[in-house]
Amino acid sequence: MSDKTSFADTNVHLDVKDYYGKTLKNTSDLNSNACVASATPLPKFILQALKKVHPDVTDRYFGCGLVVPECLEGCRILDLGSGSGRDCYMLSQLVGETGHVTGIDMTEDQLEVARKHVDFHMKEFGYKKPNVTFVQGFIEALTEAGLEKSSYDIIISNCVVNLSPDKKKVLTEAYSVLKDGGEFFFSDMYCNGRQTEEIKNNKVLWGEGFGGALWYKDLLQLAKEVGFSTPRLVTASTITVDNKDMEAILGDFKFVSATYRLFKVPKGSTKPCKVMYNGNITWAEETLRFDCQYTFKADQVVEVDADVAAILTHSRFAQVFTFQPLGGSCEPCGVRPKASTENPFELAVQLQRASPGSPTGGSCSTKSAPCCK
Repeated sequence: MSDKTSFADTNVHLDVKDYYGKTLKNTSDLNSNACVASATPLPKFILQALKKVHPDVTDRYFGCGLVVPECLEGCRILDLGSGSGRDCYMLSQLVGETGHVTGIDMTEDQLEVARKHVDFHMKEFGYKKPNVTFVQGFIEALTEAGLEKSSYDIIISNCVVNLSPDKKKVLTEAYSVLKDGGEFFFSDMYCNGRQTEEIKNNKVLWGEGFGGALWYKDLLQLAKEVGFSTPRLVTASTITVDNKDMEAILGDFKFVSATYRLFKVPKGSTKPCKVMYNGNITWAEETLRFDCQYTFKADQVVEVDADVAAILTHSRFAQVFTFQPLGGSCEPCGVRPKASTENPFELAVQLQRASPGSPTGGSCSTKSAPCCK
């Protein structure tokens, strides 16, 4: 790996490796409540999958939120900053034996835990051969770690991008290794403004996720510069610090945990249209909650804007939707979506008031559907 030394020599990477490899031994060692499980009830199939994960792996898990996109069966998934491998082993069950999950992490101690339990999980899942691989490397240098370009259907990440000193490089590398139509679906921490150098240079604040949290508007700009579609905000929840020393340094800055989905699809080639969800995603047969704006009910026609039409047409979701141009004869008029918000802080307040159900989904069938012209 040609760039491994330069990345390992950065102070941020060394501090993070030390924090997650030596300082933190289990979740009780965290100094704040930034990396805690979501209060939203998890779907039964996710709970069942998590129960099969070895307790040693679960005990070393430090993520915030749970990242499980829909339509996973047979997919190749990459988990950035996979740590002890909890999400990888959960997803291993959802992609099935025909799919594959790769976890990449720079922390040797975390990878040791993950690799130690590969055989245990494959036996537990009833698989003849492993469908999980763990790679040591940096999320800013995926191709240097040996990951092939245009080789993954989905990339996930759970409270890891904020630990990187170069977010644009992370997005650029993710875009590179995704297939055309691929998706980057990730949960991370965001701030309500650009933070001070004092905060960014604080090792504990960076290790806990606060110091490296992006202003959410900067994510939108970086995604555009790299080539991704406009980020679709899925869900968000407020993060409180609950540590007086940290609060004194952070001052008036506020934080949320938010999940976005970014797609590698052509731009400007698709018009607004009507779509109908066919109801053939396992565990989401009746309703597919795509993001905070669009929820698709089976056999119901919905009008979508050009951005969403492009995503659904050119991604793995094309196989679970029927498409028709606006003004077609499928229905006199489609259901119009609710107003959208790009502000995760506003969404967190809305969801807290509404107490919504879980946005996670599952794997899907291979039924095909015509494209939107």
